[in-house]
Amino acid sequence: MAIILGPNQYGKAENRLVAVSRDGSVHTIKDLTVSTSLRGDLADTHHTGDNSKVLATDTQKNTIYAFAKQAPIGEIEDFALRLGRHFVDTQEAITGARILVDEHGWNRIDANDHSFVQGSNEKRTTAVTIAGADAWVVSGLKDLVVLKSTGSEFHGFPKDPYTTLKETDDRILATSVTARWRYLGTDVDWAKSSAEIREVLLATFATKHSLSLQQTLYAMGEAVLLARPEVAEVRMSMPNKHHFLVDLSAFGLENDNEVFYAADRPYGLIEGTVLRDDVEGAGHAWDTLPAF
Repeated sequence: MAIILGPNQYGKAENRLVAVSRDGSVHTIKDLTVSTSLRGDLADTHHTGDNSKVLATDTQKNTIYAFAKQAPIGEIEDFALRLGRHFVDTQEAITGARILVDEHGWNRIDANDHSFVQGSNEKRTTAVTIAGADAWVVSGLKDLVVLKSTGSEFHGFPKDPYTTLKETDDRILATSVTARWRYLGTDVDWAKSSAEIREVLLATFATKHSLSLQQTLYAMGEAVLLARPEVAEVRMSMPNKHHFLVDLSAFGLENDNEVFYAADRPYGLIEGTVLRDDVEGAGHAWDTLPAF
């Protein structure tokens, strides 16, 4: 029997970066969390501790900050592509890179040129993978919390001795959407595409009469693919943020779907992929990324 080294990568995780663009009196900010991972001819450091091919993770961190100064960050996809290609092109032993970026939203306070208020917990995301001359971009969003107060049912499920859940034809449907979509190339107007995908996801959630959260997930992914030809597939994770009707009968009150207890756990977790059947394979786009 032989023991061998399998797939591996290393890097600097969750580098916090805030960059202020001082273009005249009107300022803009980019608030990012950037993680780098490098892959390549790294067997020696694992087997013998020889670090001659290991670009220090501290150097990777410094590169992130230097790149933020040397040129405008722009869209997070472009920033991640620049970083990934830099590491692969400048380090002989490094043949691949994965750059993850989360963008934290800030909104300008009224018309003030330099004051901001932090937005919701929702984040725009990207995962760029470089392998040699090839590049893949998987962008998305996470922590997009949505709720509809009607237009959702759940019934017709199997019953066994342990079933206590009652069927319903009118319930609150709430979830925190994590969505990732794989682009077919890198020649994309990232900001426009991301904004319009988000609008499609929200509109579909709001208007699709739901018989299950699974049905809603599929409809949201399908709508994105129908509207955005640059997208090859959409992967989503949607926890069911349960709202249970409170029994008010002890107080002589009838609760007509008006007062609910919002439970944070446990929760149903619905995950799935919606994809085109006529596009090229994903290549390394999803390597080491969570399935959903």
